[in-house]
Amino acid sequence: MHHRSVFAMASKKKKSNPAPTIDNRRARFDYEILDTLECGIMLLGSEVKSVRDGKVSLGEGYVRVQAEPPCFFLHSVNIAEYGPAGPSAHQPTRTRRLLAHKREVLKFLRLVDQKGVTLVPLKLYFKDGRAKVLIGVGRGRRSHDKRQAIADRQSKRELDRVMSKRMR
Repeated sequence: MHHRSVFAMASKKKKSNPAPTIDNRRARFDYEILDTLECGIMLLGSEVKSVRDGKVSLGEGYVRVQAEPPCFFLHSVNIAEYGPAGPSAHQPTRTRRLLAHKREVLKFLRLVDQKGVTLVPLKLYFKDGRAKVLIGVGRGRRSHDKRQAIADRQSKRELDRVMSKRMR
């Protein structure tokens, strides 16, 4: 009697290291966010590799709007050089173009014309394999506003703690 050996098909392994989400927590502290918009971002290959490794700093970044042709530009965001790229690596803080529809750009251009309002990058992440940047229209907070935000956050945390003890 001849026995056949049965081999199970090798299943595709899930990636154990999904692409990270880089948050700009400082922006939400320094600015009151009025509106947000998800934009695509034009990256070079070595920049994509660095972003996937999580080697990005959004803290110093800001967004400028250009009226003609209508588009966004991301300035001062540091994407670390990707070592294996060698001499053809990108410049870490180069200006990068953001991709958005013309009507969205014009809407944000009108919002930014107001005094004390600026565009800041809030988050950098991957969606369906494409790099996206969440930008926000922010109005600068004064120091007393920041103290109020800290106090509100602490009181909410305390309330949540009391409520969770009550549920037990």
